[in-house]
Amino acid sequence: MTTIKRALLSVSDKTGLVDFARGLTSMGVALISTGGTAKLLRDNGMSVMDVSAITGFPEMLDGRVKTLHPIVHGGLLGLRDNPDHQEQMRNHSIDPIDMVVVNLYPFEATVAKEGCTLEEAIENIDIGGPSMLRSAAKNNRSVTVICDPDDYDTVLGEMKEGEGAVTTATNARLARKVFARTAAYDGAISNWLSSLDDDGTPQTFPETVTMQYSKAQEMRYGENPHQKAAFYLEAGSEEPSISGAEQLQGKALSFNNIHDANGALELVKEFQDPACIVVKHTNPCGASVNENLLTAWQQARDADPVSAFGGVIAFNRTVTGAIADEISQMFVEAIIAPDFEEAALSTFAAKKNLRLLRTPDLSAGPVDADAMDVKRVVGGLLLQNRDLRVITPDDLKVVTERQPTEEELQDLLFGWKVVKHVKSNAIVYAKQRTTVGVGAGQMSRVDSSRIAVWKAQETAANAKREENPIAGSSLASDAFFPFRDGVDAAAEAGAKAVIQPGGSIRDEEVIEAANEHGMAMIFTGFRHFKH
Repeated sequence: MTTIKRALLSVSDKTGLVDFARGLTSMGVALISTGGTAKLLRDNGMSVMDVSAITGFPEMLDGRVKTLHPIVHGGLLGLRDNPDHQEQMRNHSIDPIDMVVVNLYPFEATVAKEGCTLEEAIENIDIGGPSMLRSAAKNNRSVTVICDPDDYDTVLGEMKEGEGAVTTATNARLARKVFARTAAYDGAISNWLSSLDDDGTPQTFPETVTMQYSKAQEMRYGENPHQKAAFYLEAGSEEPSISGAEQLQGKALSFNNIHDANGALELVKEFQDPACIVVKHTNPCGASVNENLLTAWQQARDADPVSAFGGVIAFNRTVTGAIADEISQMFVEAIIAPDFEEAALSTFAAKKNLRLLRTPDLSAGPVDADAMDVKRVVGGLLLQNRDLRVITPDDLKVVTERQPTEEELQDLLFGWKVVKHVKSNAIVYAKQRTTVGVGAGQMSRVDSSRIAVWKAQETAANAKREENPIAGSSLASDAFFPFRDGVDAAAEAGAKAVIQPGGSIRDEEVIEAANEHGMAMIFTGFRHFKH
């Protein structure tokens, strides 16, 4: 381990820097700095040597050139245990630099601002900073390198315990962090610049794409026990998501738990009124909206109690003790909600394997409309905009002789939100803003409709309910009906209204079928495929 005697500090983010620098000087470390960083340290009473004083060259070209010099990089890269390196350093009056503290020009924050120009972006591309970080990180056996203010306390603590030195393990960890940071920084620059046409016009998809995620946890296995898996997080997202959820109790989340919880959370975020969603194998098997959250839970569960067994439940309101009492009577894998009452936590504590996940306030964070939906294929990626389109009154086109009633309209809009999150081909029957039948992932749309009806009838039969569960319901279809048979089947089952994109060459035939059955039908003009 190298005793730190000289440290070079040059930062854009000055959070915590003054206290850290004071800690260094208290241990006799000489400070070298540049520009605004040097001024800040001097203003706080610390002795600082300018980089220009050790290189013999002034900062020039509006500060673009100040640390790109052999005196600096030689002091960082010279191997302390290599006699030839040491002799060359002496011959050229190069003194070792034992620590580098650098964070980079805020390129990502700059280009995220609305109206950022190419000139502004270019001026916020750091050159000397990444160069110093990489030089120091390459020689991490002898040089401590810090790119994140969160590491200041750890480094000072180790220096105090190690008589001015930082452990080899910490130096190696900090170096790995540096290379990850500079890779992300270069990736952000590449992504942004390659998203511009030759004339500087932005395009949605860059010519090259660089992505970086940080490992949050390794899992016992993936979708199946013979597959290995890990969960990685995207940096910088402020949108409420499964990635930002806090686990309050239960076993470690599995690969499938995270996938299902993500699906449940993304659907429950669609609703402003109190809502409950039950998901099984990424498909919603029950969904309900009700002013009483307990009622919403009961209706979502009862929509398909067989599938709800072993599912994942999402709420958009605080889970009460009364809800917990009912959920605790059955087996579920995980529950995700903005919060839990103490009574609920007490009840759930008896089920030690149950995973409880607390999300940030679902109304607090912005939706990241610029984030891409990524699908992996062997040898490549498919990128697309997220499906965030929200239906508006202008989208609704009644195409039948009969207008939907107000109650039907509410069920149609509810079903349209749910069907967006069901695997295609997708059909949802809804009544009183609750799903009564869901058909998912079939090759034929009419088969999805038949499965949804069968599921509804099976649920009613198991509950010994004699009434037809589909009677008076509203149907949502994620894409157009290519033939009238889907509408005929829905009418035969008892549905009274339909919402679908429209756009088939047989639209007139489908509309005629709805009119024959006295159904109301709305076209939205856009679809919600989910593969």
